[in-house]
Amino acid sequence: MKYFLGVDAGGSKTHAMIADEQGKVIGVGKGGIGNHQINREQAVNSLQQAISEAIMASGLTKDQLDYSWFGLAGADREADFRILRPIISSFDLPQTEISCDTWIALRSGTEKNYGIVLICGSGVNCSGKNPLGATYQCGGFGYRFGDYGGGYDLSIEVFRSVLRADEGREKETVLTERLTELLGYSNVSELREDYLDHFRDLPPHIAELLFQAAEEGDQVATELLVKQGDELGLAAASAIHRLGMEEDFFDIVLAGSLLTKGDRSGIIRRAIERRVKLSAPNGTLRILTREPVVGSVVLAMESSGMRVDQKVLDNLSQGKVLNTIG
Repeated sequence: MKYFLGVDAGGSKTHAMIADEQGKVIGVGKGGIGNHQINREQAVNSLQQAISEAIMASGLTKDQLDYSWFGLAGADREADFRILRPIISSFDLPQTEISCDTWIALRSGTEKNYGIVLICGSGVNCSGKNPLGATYQCGGFGYRFGDYGGGYDLSIEVFRSVLRADEGREKETVLTERLTELLGYSNVSELREDYLDHFRDLPPHIAELLFQAAEEGDQVATELLVKQGDELGLAAASAIHRLGMEEDFFDIVLAGSLLTKGDRSGIIRRAIERRVKLSAPNGTLRILTREPVVGSVVLAMESSGMRVDQKVLDNLSQGKVLNTIG
């Protein structure tokens, strides 16, 4: 029997999963922040904790793991890999591979080994792989480098919209009442003065206000969510064109909390689809329903030469141990 380790390390938490070649999950582990760009020491500790917990739960030793795949937030450029390779090597696992966490989200969200993935969580990212194996990443480096949206950017947009509405530069919006209440101010003037005096950071969960407001018909909130979808659709279209996938049949996997949980009424999704269909009529949007760490295990299996069929995917997705990750 062969055994495989998959790791998903992000900006807030780290998951590890060990499964056998049939997809039976035999061990999981969990750690904290896994992005070395946020805190390198903490990322190393989180990875070590998650891996150790998964190995202990499985009853295996490191040497019994045939292949391990690490999907890591912040693994975008060669400069990142020069930092990450020694870290992963220090865990003394037999065979390992490292990728950006976008790739494990893609592999977790589609039965094919190619497609496009759009991530919209605290930030945004887009990556694609065509049937020939060529890859392309569009964005993922923040507003200054061409991105738009995600929790951080949208929180700023909410804040700006409320201030602009108060000044008469923007339409009135229910976001005004929701934002001042959420941040603990009696009115916009009090909020403005305090932020001007102290330049406080905006919590990214402010972006969640947009969804309820849009569902209630608020025009300002709706326009911001439509713009978010348009921007994600543009990123997907760019990847599709660069990879020559205009005529292909493939999935566009939607991942990240704002797409999988926040966009309940589908405003962002519909805007994405409008853009994507102009470039690739045969592309199909799919919301990620499996844990991204499943994609890490699948990639580990495929890297060892194994063919992953639907039964293995179902076992990985439905394994009782997986439900303990949360």
